[in-house]
Amino acid sequence: MNAPGIAVRPTSASGALARTPRLRVVSATDSASSAERSFDEFYAANVRGITVQIYAYFGNISDAQDVVQEAFCRAYPRWETLRGYDDPVAWVRRVAWNLATSKWRRMRTAMKFARKQREEHIPGPGPDHVALTDALRTLPDRQRRAVVLHYLADQSVAEIAEREGVAPGTVKSWLYRARNALAQQLTDTPRGEVNDA
Repeated sequence: MNAPGIAVRPTSASGALARTPRLRVVSATDSASSAERSFDEFYAANVRGITVQIYAYFGNISDAQDVVQEAFCRAYPRWETLRGYDDPVAWVRRVAWNLATSKWRRMRTAMKFARKQREEHIPGPGPDHVALTDALRTLPDRQRRAVVLHYLADQSVAEIAEREGVAPGTVKSWLYRARNALAQQLTDTPRGEVNDA
């Protein structure tokens, strides 16, 4: 029976498993640090080769590095089991290829979806719109707000008056003055000839 924190592993003189095992006593902390060291060495020896393979598949080094890193992250918690395999690199490589294939499928599906989306063409403002915007900027703030709220936001004179805290007649006056100023800037119509509609 082993004491707590002590692991017993059979080894031969060459380090491989022997038919008649000799027992070597290893503390749990020695075993953990040994496993970490062996994983670090395994990682350093193989990360570049697997990354190059996945890069050849993707054509994008960033995606290849992400996939390979994920494969090694999945190998780390299983390292005690994996390092007993004949070829632990094959396991990591297979995981990396599976992850790469999954990522490639997701990217391909996203690209197909993006191609099917209609490209919306939003035309720029026309010359009339630009002229109106420029003319609105010349109006005093209250007149500009009244015009925008009444004609663009479809608010009634009473709603604008309540919002601005003024009498409805004041809002009508702002609208009248604003229409005249806009008409003068946008057309050659003399002042006073604009309909109050």
